[in-house]
Amino acid sequence: MTAGADGTGPAAVTWELLEPGLELGTAQSPIPSDAGDSRIHILRIDPARFELQLFNSSSSPDGTRLTAKDWSARNGLVASINASLYQNDGSTSIALMKSRTHTNNGRLSKHNAVLLFDRLDDSVPPAQIVDRTCRDLSAAQTHYAAMVQSIRMVSCNRTNVWSQQPENKWSTAAVGIDQHGRLLFIHVRSPLSTHDLIDGLLALPLGLRETMYVEGGPEAQLYVHAGGRELEFVGSHGSSFAGIENTYALPVPNVLGVRRLPLGAAGTPR
Repeated sequence: MTAGADGTGPAAVTWELLEPGLELGTAQSPIPSDAGDSRIHILRIDPARFELQLFNSSSSPDGTRLTAKDWSARNGLVASINASLYQNDGSTSIALMKSRTHTNNGRLSKHNAVLLFDRLDDSVPPAQIVDRTCRDLSAAQTHYAAMVQSIRMVSCNRTNVWSQQPENKWSTAAVGIDQHGRLLFIHVRSPLSTHDLIDGLLALPLGLRETMYVEGGPEAQLYVHAGGRELEFVGSHGSSFAGIENTYALPVPNVLGVRRLPLGAAGTPR
């Protein structure tokens, strides 16, 4: 069902309740794209009802890459999104990426956004994004078993940290945290410069706080299967796809997945 719209005019988000704790938001980008429908999709996730998990092709013997839809089907997920950009080997993340059971990349890079989840005690939120320019990562990470580092989009002060590069426009997948500690999986197919996308997201009534970039171009994807709905959003435009419109999901090596928690299980260390 439609839960309604936050805000009025062009800076509005219409929310659809998929199931308790899981909502799909749709908005027109306040800064329109030159191509496509300029639509932004946001999956809003309550960590009291759902847990975040990391899946890597590097943890399997054959190293098979899958689409977000196939990662979800294989692991019983209600949703999944790209976990981060990856290196030329087709598997290793560009920066730190580890779970409780597997390390894909153990190196902390220069990037300033680190997503922490799978907490070890209940003294901290179920998930958070640490902006390393504002906070001490070493203190926060001791409370979590899983970490994914990527490129910062929105700072701890809710500011746009990307310079304008109008010649670089592509589809984007991103992960954010809102003012209530809910996770936001964000996907936009229409090509926008990252600077303009961030300005558009900040103009929307999302309560958006720290946000990080997880993929761009045709590989950017978001898959949702919940509340009787199945939705697959795929990237189209990218620097290597200039003038070409991609129409199908491409296999990717690393995803962040969302799984239902048993009722009353939130915050229980494993």
